[in-house]
Amino acid sequence: MAVLILLLLLSAASAVSADEDAFIGVNIGTDLSDMPHPTQVVALLKAQQIRHVRLYNADRAMLLALANTGIQVMVSVPNEQLLGIGQSNSTAANWVSHNVVAHYPATNITIISVGSEVLTAIPNAATVLVNALKFIHSALVASNLDRQIKVSTPLSSSIILDSFPPSQAFFNHTWNPVLVPMFNFLQSTGSFFMLNVYPYYEYMQSNGVIPLDYALFKPLPPNKEAVDANTLLHYSNVFDAMVDAAYFAMAFLNFTNIPVMVTESGWPSKGDSNEPDATVENANAYNSNLIRHVLNKTGTPKHPGIAVSTYIYELYNEDMKLGPVSEKNWGLFDANGSPIYILHLTGSGMVLANDTSNQTYCTARDGADSKMLQAALDWACGPGKVDCSPLLQGKPCYEPDNVLAHATYAFDTYYHQMGKDSGSCDFNGVAAITTTDPSHGSCIFPGSVGKNGSLVNITAPSMNSTSSDSSGHSIYSSGLTSVLITVVVLIWSAVFL
Repeated sequence: MAVLILLLLLSAASAVSADEDAFIGVNIGTDLSDMPHPTQVVALLKAQQIRHVRLYNADRAMLLALANTGIQVMVSVPNEQLLGIGQSNSTAANWVSHNVVAHYPATNITIISVGSEVLTAIPNAATVLVNALKFIHSALVASNLDRQIKVSTPLSSSIILDSFPPSQAFFNHTWNPVLVPMFNFLQSTGSFFMLNVYPYYEYMQSNGVIPLDYALFKPLPPNKEAVDANTLLHYSNVFDAMVDAAYFAMAFLNFTNIPVMVTESGWPSKGDSNEPDATVENANAYNSNLIRHVLNKTGTPKHPGIAVSTYIYELYNEDMKLGPVSEKNWGLFDANGSPIYILHLTGSGMVLANDTSNQTYCTARDGADSKMLQAALDWACGPGKVDCSPLLQGKPCYEPDNVLAHATYAFDTYYHQMGKDSGSCDFNGVAAITTTDPSHGSCIFPGSVGKNGSLVNITAPSMNSTSSDSSGHSIYSSGLTSVLITVVVLIWSAVFL
């Protein structure tokens, strides 16, 4: 009987639909000591052809910089403003007037995110969350913008219990008095259930039970896929299993037509000694595979072909983030606009175009120590077996005659000799990969096609951040984590071992 009920739920849930094609967006956190100027941020977005962004606030300078770009913008009510808005319709109306109406339609605001992970981050405000959603929506109705702009709130996946197999998932009953009216609101307004999905933490918490390849979307033979015994659906990655767990959890509350939107997902490129899988290679694999998975409109086993639009966490590495090293290293780019790694995206569309032309270069970092640059240059021209003869006096790449320019030529030549492997462009931290062609005059660099690639090394005056409300997604901030680890490990052990 239980299996029959689950299958009926699965059938009923097929009513879920999406109004538009799946898209990839990025979150823009501002916890950087050298935060790029808003015009600099927008230049990077345009160069990378990123068409959807999520702001953790409604920063006026960013909204002005995004005007007339066509980029679809999610603005956010920060958690510290939630209580005021949830207790006062007029406060909500004032917020919408100043932060939305004042910028629309020049700035293409399409979604308002009310708070971030409220149930787990600031549970004392949970009682006003639905009111805040309704008050913000009422203000949009009054401005005749409710059809153009959706309203929702991102929640942590940790509120979903017993998440594997997905068909057994349910929400922590403690939050049902908030979730049921919230889902009623989302359903009546045609909005999304926003969920933050982090397979990295699921993998870390499983103590080795969840295979790394399963977390990274890497291909698995059918006999290694996880199977939901109740539905017989096969899961080849953690992301899909987590999204479907959300669908099943909503179905148990009798909501079967609210699409899931993933507002945060990613993988850190660097971590502490106890985070050995926070590496550039794994971050590249996860985000590259995630982007392909979303843009290919694969959907999930429960809802194949249904869009699961996703925002990558995040655009920049944030050196001012508190917590372990990994917290500072979720970005696709550093503050200078240089990619932390080059995504493997050839053939998957135009978004994050730093790999669509496959033209990448290795350059010396501005501000790098000159002695370290010289040592790296000497190594490249010696043991590295780079032909540095073009750097000799009278040769095409002699000018400008300085260690930065000469090191860039040697680094790039070595990088191309090594097949553009990301690990070959480091030189003890004084080199970085870029898509800007460093060729100049008659000095043509390896891989050059005679013109500059997508602009990523943008230099402009930096601007100090005035506000940052990046989501507290760390495993250290979730009160449910320690309780669930044992259950999760036992479940996944039964699947994989």
